[in-house]
Amino acid sequence: MATTTMGQGNIFGVEMGVGTGAMQGAVSPAQTRERRNRELFELQQRARRGPTPEVFFAKHIDNSRIVKADDPERRREMRSFTATMSVLFLLVMVYVWQHFSAIEISYQIEAQKTQVEQLREQNRELRLSEAELSDPGRIDQIARRLGMDAPQAGQIVRPDGSSSNAAVVAQASAPRLP
Repeated sequence: MATTTMGQGNIFGVEMGVGTGAMQGAVSPAQTRERRNRELFELQQRARRGPTPEVFFAKHIDNSRIVKADDPERRREMRSFTATMSVLFLLVMVYVWQHFSAIEISYQIEAQKTQVEQLREQNRELRLSEAELSDPGRIDQIARRLGMDAPQAGQIVRPDGSSSNAAVVAQASAPRLP
């Protein structure tokens, strides 16, 4: 079937014999189409396989007696390559570690800057609050609302234990020389 004779034509890669196609009057178009498709499929399969059939032989190879010869030159090359790659890997890892440490430290610095700003704002608010609360006019108004008056003589006691009743006499002392 792979070769054609003089009486048969090979049209579009499909072998046409004497009894195919329109020569048979009782064949329906669907059967003709099916036969043509089958022939094209078989032709494609033959073309994939090539001109010769594929034959495989199982060959068992015994490599148990083969001994690998020791090559000192190759071993030295591999050691130097391994040492070079280790040093390169170490340098890359140190660089990566420094890079990520710098990024982490910059994040920490930014967090501390925002914390410092928050603390400064809180300190400013507390100073304003202290100034507002320690205003003598405000304290006087609150004291008058609570029914308090100015202190009478003898009511003031100082933290050092002296009272304001006693007369205070100014004293001067001679400066001491070192």
